[in-house]
Amino acid sequence: MASNTFDINMIQAFYKSYAQKTNDAKRFLNRPLTLSEKILYAHLSEVNNIKDFARATDYVNFSPDRVAMQDATAQMALLQLMNSGRTRVAVPSTVHCDHLIQAFKSAKEDLHTAEITNKEVYDFLSAVSDKYGIGFWKPGAGIIHQVVLENYAFPGGMMIGTDSHTPNAGGLGMIAIGVGGADAVDVMAGMPWELKMPKIIGVKLTGKLSGWASPKDVILKLAGILTVKGGTNTVIEYFGEGTASLSATGKATICNMGAEVGATTSIFPYDQKASEYLKATGRADVAAMADKIIEYLQPDVEVVSDPQKYFDQVIEIDLSTLEPYINGPFTPDAAHPISEFAKVVREKGYPQRMEVGLIGSCTNSSYEDMSRAASVIADAKDKNIKVKAQFIINPGSEQVRYTAERDGILSTFEEAGATIMANACGPCIGQWKRETENPDRPNSIVTSFNRNFAKRNDGNPNTHAFVTSPEIVAVLSIAGNLCFNPMTDTLSNEKGEMVKLQEPKGYELPPKGYENDDNGFVAPSADGSEREIKIAPDSQRLQELKPFSAWDDKDIIEQPLLIKAKGKCTTDHISMAGPWLRFRGHLDNISDNMLIGAVNAFNDKTNAVLDTETGEYISVPKLARQFKAAGLGSIVVAEENYGEGSSREHAAMEPRFLNVKAILVKSFARIHETNLKKQGMLALTFINKDDYNKIREDDKISILGLTHFKPGKNLVVELEHSDGTKESFEVAHTYNDIQIEWFKAGSALNYMKSKQI
Repeated sequence: MASNTFDINMIQAFYKSYAQKTNDAKRFLNRPLTLSEKILYAHLSEVNNIKDFARATDYVNFSPDRVAMQDATAQMALLQLMNSGRTRVAVPSTVHCDHLIQAFKSAKEDLHTAEITNKEVYDFLSAVSDKYGIGFWKPGAGIIHQVVLENYAFPGGMMIGTDSHTPNAGGLGMIAIGVGGADAVDVMAGMPWELKMPKIIGVKLTGKLSGWASPKDVILKLAGILTVKGGTNTVIEYFGEGTASLSATGKATICNMGAEVGATTSIFPYDQKASEYLKATGRADVAAMADKIIEYLQPDVEVVSDPQKYFDQVIEIDLSTLEPYINGPFTPDAAHPISEFAKVVREKGYPQRMEVGLIGSCTNSSYEDMSRAASVIADAKDKNIKVKAQFIINPGSEQVRYTAERDGILSTFEEAGATIMANACGPCIGQWKRETENPDRPNSIVTSFNRNFAKRNDGNPNTHAFVTSPEIVAVLSIAGNLCFNPMTDTLSNEKGEMVKLQEPKGYELPPKGYENDDNGFVAPSADGSEREIKIAPDSQRLQELKPFSAWDDKDIIEQPLLIKAKGKCTTDHISMAGPWLRFRGHLDNISDNMLIGAVNAFNDKTNAVLDTETGEYISVPKLARQFKAAGLGSIVVAEENYGEGSSREHAAMEPRFLNVKAILVKSFARIHETNLKKQGMLALTFINKDDYNKIREDDKISILGLTHFKPGKNLVVELEHSDGTKESFEVAHTYNDIQIEWFKAGSALNYMKSKQI
């Protein structure tokens, strides 16, 4: 009987050689291996070039099994692919239309609006996918990571995706890493993909969840321990007997939010729960193959028994004592157990009234999430308690939505006043047309999402967004009060009775199985070579990419400061989402949002930087364009973890397009540093972080030593102040030989094309 599993031939070939590759690595290294190491070493692009790669030091070339792209980032990735010289992708690849659908009225109306307003982009993505052999998931099919989990993720595999929450697939034992579009092009073009060998944090789970606690609370607690940059350049590998009790989708939730601590990826061992999920989603053949080599899809027993010896850091979490967490506002690592949260709300003066509860996103939109949250709503109805807050639901995929509708879950939400939005990201990424009577009024919302930066969800800096589990979103929506704790508190019902809500109940997998009548997938043509891709010259949504210019073989001399950013500067600050998503395929247009959210250290304002010619403060993009028109570059300076957040490479391409010469910071987030390198930018860090304070608003900045640019050799920054004085200091970089070649060529894509000639 023929298999319906996507890319089954690739998966079969993978499992045929995986055990042997793992054994070879183990024999060469002469030590037990973590699960992460087994998968990484099995995916070396040069299988005969095994060495004991130094974690957090050595750059390694890998050969991922597949690529996944969401529609916002896919535009730029595919525009680059069109310039690569390829006629067809080298590995199975997919595009998922989930980011461009704005949540406003309801699923049907919003999807219809999206199909009209985004038609040009959807047609482009569909045409390029057909031409190059890429699977295309139509608008409404679902959120990329939920669709990948249901259809493509497989134990032991390696995938890259143009979205920072690609690690969601770690719930099925896959190494899945968020990258920029240029990385995706490398893999789709059949080139080796480079990654610094990550450190490995082992998180030992003991006990078993109960009551109001959920898998989401594991990562919310861990975020408080590690902070938003504590996982940088690491894999978070979960192990211990506690892992076996968590559902596959629950594990995916935990892996998904590893992005919030900066982790390269996160992963769980393959087990019975994962096998059951594969079978439930129509992939019994994959489960059968994985079951036969299960010991290769788990860490070695010596690693589990003596984790301190094999992991760079070990953290232990007892699931039995874990209580619900609520994280925020304004950063996902402000972690609060619910027993302490009311006190925090009152002490900090956060708006206590909870106005909107939102359930969905790639993090928490599975059938289990929906069923558990619905059980809380149903219990409230039985006890004559009405939902007090606005309530919004985004199912994770058409399969989840269809099944949840069949089983009465969606009607439970709707009867409580909830609005069912499209199977898309929606409010999680700022695609929420929220109507409020006073946008300047401080207010609180609670979501089951992953990120909660200022203005992230609704564009309102006064919105205090808190992240928690779907169950707690449901209960706080019922209470309408941030300070309500369902474990200890009671509510007054319509009859004036004081009642306590029951603990949530749900199903890991639908009792009647999954079902849908149209999954939204469009397979590419067997041969799309004759397919024409047309972009209108006057299009405001799409623009053909022109190669960036190569380095001029000179040091950077006396370039003006563009902005010295203060405090948190995420990719949301550098290249906002929300309404700007419509320009993701048009580099010139979207560059008008460059750094407009960054806080200027000299005046504490956003999008107001000094034009030294006039003495006026103007927008960041306007000043950058003035410099560019005058034949000048500019320099951006910032603080810690610059580029934290989404994988969007626009945050690197916009400065490159507007002739920014270098980004000088105290530290970088991993994906963003790589994105900058791929686009031929200089990514530099202060050796002495206090040197940040030396940079003045009207400085001329030189970067010396580029003519002798080498790995491990510092460069020199020279400041010329307006009073005629000068000072200089050394700055560091992490470029290796190949990355220096990217810089010299003008971008990684330029370098790749030069090697094909």
